[in-house]
Amino acid sequence: MMKRLVDLSRYRNPPAKPGEAYIPTSQEQIANIITHGFFVVPAYQAMDTLHHLALDKSYSHKAIAWVYGISLVLIFSISTFFHVISLSGRLRNLRHILHLCDRGIIYFFIAASYMPWLVLRDVGIWGDRLSWLLWIGAIMGTLYNCIFHEKYKTLETVFYLMFGVLPSLPLIFQASDTAGLIEVALGGAFYIGGVYFFKSDGKITFAHAIWHVFCATGACLHFYAVYTHLY
Repeated sequence: MMKRLVDLSRYRNPPAKPGEAYIPTSQEQIANIITHGFFVVPAYQAMDTLHHLALDKSYSHKAIAWVYGISLVLIFSISTFFHVISLSGRLRNLRHILHLCDRGIIYFFIAASYMPWLVLRDVGIWGDRLSWLLWIGAIMGTLYNCIFHEKYKTLETVFYLMFGVLPSLPLIFQASDTAGLIEVALGGAFYIGGVYFFKSDGKITFAHAIWHVFCATGACLHFYAVYTHLY
């Protein structure tokens, strides 16, 4: 029997106990920082690009360029800052706040990612209504995360999946123009595929960093679709 060339198990800690957060090793934290920190500057450049492309377009294009662009910057910036503080082992109160923000920004990022397609595309009566529902859902999801932080983790994951998948139905069945939806679907597939690693901390070494890569790939595909087909 061939010996494993690299034993990565020494770079992970045991899985978290129920109701507690997983504590990554320093190697895992560094990987977490790199895999999202790398995208902070490109996310800012993407926001700036949409802003300039929207200058000669409608008010809706301008507003969505800011909202979507800012959420793109925040999803990577907050995650990176949280993992940097976690690696330092200091400022526990700030770390806790950033952890809540890191989980909460996911809801707002999903809502912002849908806005270009629900508002700038003709999806019937669902566009504006669903946009408002998504923002209300983002607020409720964030409040839930603050109240039940690190409790009912499976339920929290189900909420993320429902929040990310269900709003796509009007795009599939109501949109008169389907250009770009293949890229949107591929991006969504990367987000969903990454959930397996999101739930594998302590079981798979660097699981959270792998999840970061899946999320970054999904975000890149979605930005490419918005940039190419809407702006």
